[in-house]
Amino acid sequence: MPKTAINLYSVRALEASATEVLDRVADAGYDGVQFAGECSPVHDDPDAIAETLERRGLEVAPPHVGIEALEDDRSAVREAYAPFEIDAVVVPWLDPDGFESAAAVDETAARIDALAADLADDGWDLHYHNHDHEYADLGDERAFDRFVGATNVGIELDVGWALVAGDEPATRIRDLEGRVRTVHMKDMDVDADPSFVEIGEGDVDMRACAEAAAAVDAEWLVYEHDDPADPAASIERGAAFLDEL
Repeated sequence: MPKTAINLYSVRALEASATEVLDRVADAGYDGVQFAGECSPVHDDPDAIAETLERRGLEVAPPHVGIEALEDDRSAVREAYAPFEIDAVVVPWLDPDGFESAAAVDETAARIDALAADLADDGWDLHYHNHDHEYADLGDERAFDRFVGATNVGIELDVGWALVAGDEPATRIRDLEGRVRTVHMKDMDVDADPSFVEIGEGDVDMRACAEAAAAVDAEWLVYEHDDPADPAASIERGAAFLDEL
């Protein structure tokens, strides 16, 4: 089975330092961590984070880095992540207007592929993390299908958002064989608003997604909860659930 990690966007509400959060992650039993947003070496002390990771035996999954930072301030991003020897990054968001028409999708795909080529020159692979707006109906196809077909980047499938958009996450993972390194294990209640729920309490067939991830040799199952009521407890719940899979 793939290794387990937590995306630190899930615990952004915790009043704790990055190193304190990493200690909680290690205590919960994850194999690694995925940096995102403010909880990352871009916004904290990279050396202190690296020391904590080594001390606690945590690995680093390809981190989330905004596309503007990768395009406009890449040297700062590379400097921040230098102690971690990462070989890939994930763009976590692109605006919905980039998926509202076939022409917009083609422009978005060209932008992503150009960035991927630049990053590859320095040894980094590029991946993209979906939400639901990428699945816009273009008439004879969905925007996400066009995007996937028009690009060569990796896809970090968020199984919760995929289900909300009407996709079948486990099938999609298998269809993306060779392009899936990390899978976001987010559960959702498709009939609720807001739809975020604790893992195992929603509509996503998590076991089927985990089995599909293993079948395509994905490296990471990454727990994420966009809005946990109790972030500290959610860390432990996510680790325990993924371990049971």
